[in-house]
Amino acid sequence: MSDRAARWGVQARYVDTAGERRQAPPASVQAVLDALRRGEERDEPPGSGAVHVCRPDQRVLPEALRGARLVTEDGASLGPVASLPPDLPLGYHTLERDDGGLTTLVVAPGACHLPDDLWAWGWALQLFSARSRQSWGMGDLADARAVAGASRRAGGQPVLLLNPVHAVNPVPEPEASPYSAGSRCFRNPIYLRIDQLPGAAAMAEELEPLAGAGRALNDERRIDRAEVWRLKRAALERLWAVPHSPARSAAEAAMTADPVLGAFAAFSAAVDVHGGAWSRWPAELRRRDGTGWGAFTRDHADRVAFHAWLQGLVGDQLAGVQGLVPVLHDLAVGTDREGFDAWYWQDVFVLDGTRIGAPSDQFNTQGQDWGLPPMDPWRLRAAAYEPVVRMLRCAFEHGSGVRLDHVMGLFRLFWIPPGRGPDEGVYVRQPEAELLDVVALESVRAGGFVVGEDLGTVEDGVREELARRRMLAYRVVTLAEDPPAAFPELALAAASTHDLPTVAGLWTGADLAAQQQLAMAPNVEDTRAARRRLRGWLGVDDDAAVTDVVEGTYRLLAEAPSLVVVAQLEDAAGVEERPNMPGTVGPWPNWSLALPRPLEVILAEEATATVAAALAGRLRPSGRGPLRR
Repeated sequence: MSDRAARWGVQARYVDTAGERRQAPPASVQAVLDALRRGEERDEPPGSGAVHVCRPDQRVLPEALRGARLVTEDGASLGPVASLPPDLPLGYHTLERDDGGLTTLVVAPGACHLPDDLWAWGWALQLFSARSRQSWGMGDLADARAVAGASRRAGGQPVLLLNPVHAVNPVPEPEASPYSAGSRCFRNPIYLRIDQLPGAAAMAEELEPLAGAGRALNDERRIDRAEVWRLKRAALERLWAVPHSPARSAAEAAMTADPVLGAFAAFSAAVDVHGGAWSRWPAELRRRDGTGWGAFTRDHADRVAFHAWLQGLVGDQLAGVQGLVPVLHDLAVGTDREGFDAWYWQDVFVLDGTRIGAPSDQFNTQGQDWGLPPMDPWRLRAAAYEPVVRMLRCAFEHGSGVRLDHVMGLFRLFWIPPGRGPDEGVYVRQPEAELLDVVALESVRAGGFVVGEDLGTVEDGVREELARRRMLAYRVVTLAEDPPAAFPELALAAASTHDLPTVAGLWTGADLAAQQQLAMAPNVEDTRAARRRLRGWLGVDDDAAVTDVVEGTYRLLAEAPSLVVVAQLEDAAGVEERPNMPGTVGPWPNWSLALPRPLEVILAEEATATVAAALAGRLRPSGRGPLRR
């Protein structure tokens, strides 16, 4: 079985974060192999000949592709070719083979775009939590603009790292986690600021009862997304219903220009009609080529156009944030099995109950099950990476860079078979070279840089390859053995992340206590060791005040030579609770805790100004040589 599994990319052995060699259970290996083969008897994976990737200076074609007809991305036909022309531009071209098949020819730069003058600082913003007095129960894109404006006033070269704003199914109780996307190719309208939408000022009196109810939600620290969405959707419906509005024609034109947007809008309308689980819809709608879509889109044309219109609104407000400071968009590692992406590309996804996650590591001793279906790497290749290209383009739009969550997933992903837990998972290899080429191509085309979140179980060679591809690594003070001054230049550096203790939570012990109360089997010794290291680097006593520790931590972070450094508003506000406690469902308010004070108050506080000044004022190394990796 091991040889066959290896041919399909199933990796039965791996080395964990402690350096121990782990062996996946044979039953798990077989279950994952069966999921990849999908009941077929073939011994070799599908997708052979689907893609050929080369650099601009590589003209030689494999023998099987020589004599194919070359059609460039802009539609020009160059006829049968024995080798590639020297002026063939970067992009996605087509080779029409003699056997009638098609091969996508990807001409890629090999490395990502990296601005020569990149030397930035910013806030890593969990937007839902950063609500102002005018917010409707959770942070929105106007609040993101407020943070961006404050960053500009602080000086330096600010950026804004936003949590994923991926679309979720528009159900009455929307998904809370920004990392459980319904679609990574579209965006979530719950982040819209209603009073700044076209036509809202003229309807202010009519919308005021909804606005008042929305602002009243700010009285509770726990975010009620269901009520936020109910109120915002009611307001959006009223704005959409205005007679003679140009919104409908604009939405219809957008769907004509982008058929995938049209499919997403139709899918969202079907969620309105048939519920959020497409696997239980009428059979004629369960696939994008289903026979029922013609009648459905005719009968529900208004609903379809409404959802396309929402996407345009979110894009416009995101552009307003990007107009103030460069935005770094976070791209989640997976998508919901009942979301648009899994429906639209369902032949690429594995939808048999297999999930992706991570094995146990330093701070997650029980491993992680993210509850998201994997994409089949072989069928993804056969689809010429269309889902990946599409999500990257969405992430780069209205932004200057992209953070790839769990970037190790470009190399291998940890699959958890149905009925098993993270301790029984199996790694599945990905077509890493081609995926990295696609990322580099989209980065260069967009003129945006790339950050790879490389925390957790990282196999040998991954970080070196990311550096060769000019991707920034991720370095975190609370995980590091060495102080920030020793961090690499080719990196984004932070004090913590949304999945780790805040500085206050680590220092006071509140985070460790919460994990113990939740019976999470935390790594007590490593947590205490992280606190001891921080205390030693700061030169403070054990009973130092939280404010002093937070400010000292960010002065320490300012010493990092890394090209980008970011701070969390949770730290500036002295918050002990982390935004997300991995491995919990229910007992911890994951992704649902607002900051303890209104955003405008926190932005005006001395602690926030001190953190911003420390990072904005750091001096760029002069006369440096090649970037340190």
